[in-house]
Amino acid sequence: MSLSLPSSLSSPSFQERGLRFSVRSTTPSCLVKFQRSFPSLRATNFSSSLDTGSSTELDAISSYSEIVPDTVIFDDFERFPPTAATVSSALLLGITSLPDTIFRSAVDTALANSGCSAMENLDVRLSFFFNKALVNVGADLAKMVPGRVSTEVDARLAYDTHGIVRKVHDLLKMYDDVEVPPERLLFKIPSTWQGIEASRLLESEGIQTHMTFVYSFAQAAAAAQAGASVIQIFVGRIRDWARNHSGDPEIDAALRRGEDPGLALMTKAYNYIHKYGHKSKLMAAAVRNKQDLFSLLGVDYIIAPLKILESMKQSVTLPDEKFSFVRRLSPESATHYNFTNEELKKWDQLSFASAMGPASVELLATGLEGYINQAKRVEELFGKIWPPPNV
Repeated sequence: MSLSLPSSLSSPSFQERGLRFSVRSTTPSCLVKFQRSFPSLRATNFSSSLDTGSSTELDAISSYSEIVPDTVIFDDFERFPPTAATVSSALLLGITSLPDTIFRSAVDTALANSGCSAMENLDVRLSFFFNKALVNVGADLAKMVPGRVSTEVDARLAYDTHGIVRKVHDLLKMYDDVEVPPERLLFKIPSTWQGIEASRLLESEGIQTHMTFVYSFAQAAAAAQAGASVIQIFVGRIRDWARNHSGDPEIDAALRRGEDPGLALMTKAYNYIHKYGHKSKLMAAAVRNKQDLFSLLGVDYIIAPLKILESMKQSVTLPDEKFSFVRRLSPESATHYNFTNEELKKWDQLSFASAMGPASVELLATGLEGYINQAKRVEELFGKIWPPPNV
């Protein structure tokens, strides 16, 4: 049963910062096919579709990419049961704002942890509470979803490779204590050079990483070389930056070719991953409209707003119209994509820093600032409500 977020927490910017779940509908009109960790949605049982042999736009796109609805858990869980999830500081803020949510007990139990409470240093205690709350909520979600739970790694460690590794090890130990196995988990890490190096180390241990805040080819290629399990590119945010700025060589080159810079980066990253045999899966985020979805068909995962999916679920496609949905990205087409020698380099910290244009630098900094502010707000809130009542 989904709960409604208070208006202050339901803005698009708040939702985009971590309250994201892969969901399936229990109404007759929507059936989710589970595949890997994220679902493919298929809209069925529309009378017009059954009567004429036609399907819907959602049916059509779901045959090419796995669709991850961009929603919040504070919707109706009976209507949209999640199948994979992200647990983040933004999610903890939402939970603590609603005392009756089913996840509130997970937070209260974290705050009542005797090991945390015994810590004399306030900052250390609050950090431990924060980690324990993430894990408790993540463990609850792991019981509810068949797919993976992605756990946010503290963005304040974004430029500390070994700090990120230690944090993930700490979170894994906590998850092990509540019997959530590593294969059910992803760890969401900002795509700084230090974050990518942490991903390399963690993946070498068999720990799955989810790289976020990717806004440049250098970030995507370096993350792929590091073996990241999931690489998330924010298509719409890149486009938004390009509308109001200039001077980024990567974006300017795409615009000169008459291409959308966000979609161009997705295409380039996908072709690089598939042409050169990297294991990473690519996820498109900040998708703004139907045309974005159509342009991304074939990418591994697409995070799409519910309003777009609802519209596509209602749009019937006749049999002869199905061919209008063309797979834009495929491993076969990737083999024909040409890269320069500069783009095929083995990325190191210096070349990575040199290739980061103003768009990726600014957007990465903005994303990190948002995550850090949310984490601080959570710890401040925990400091005010500790110890919790009735635990």
